Amino acid sequence: MGPETQWRRCSACKQPISFGSTYWTCNVSTCNRERTGLFFCSVRCWEVHLPGANHRETWAVEKTAPAAGEDGGGVRPVPETRPAAAPSRAPAASQPAAKAALPEEVLIVASRLKAYIRASSGYSTSDRVLEPLSRIVRRLCDEAIRSASREGRTTVLERDVPKS
Repeated sequence: MGPETQWRRCSACKQPISFGSTYWTCNVSTCNRERTGLFFCSVRCWEVHLPGANHRETWAVEKTAPAAGEDGGGVRPVPETRPAAAPSRAPAASQPAAKAALPEEVLIVASRLKAYIRASSGYSTSDRVLEPLSRIVRRLCDEAIRSASREGRTTVLERDVPKS
């Protein structure tokens, strides 16, 4: 990609962000100051800056780079800017198609799980344990979401989590 089609570079991976393309910024104002100016080509690249950022509450904001003839320094949000990593506020029952698009990533912190098992039993833990435990956590989360939805809430509370 030549400089004439490049708007900025991703702050994490340094890949070019072209004019008119989608990019992400951090919702925290200190990350969006003119001198800081963090721009990310993907949500995954945005996540790279989180460990050192010390944000209390944060999300990626989807934006669109200006067209080639527009002011190259400004940023223009997409008409609806909402957290890219957060789910929509609609009840789970109305999102059956979106369910298939959910990532099947590991939800368990491997180091913490392994430390717990080692401390409580002296046993070692295989990495292959993380997938089935993540499926169990997803199932419990789905039950908690349904419980909150039945009560007309969009916040999952402790009481929504099934007792073991």
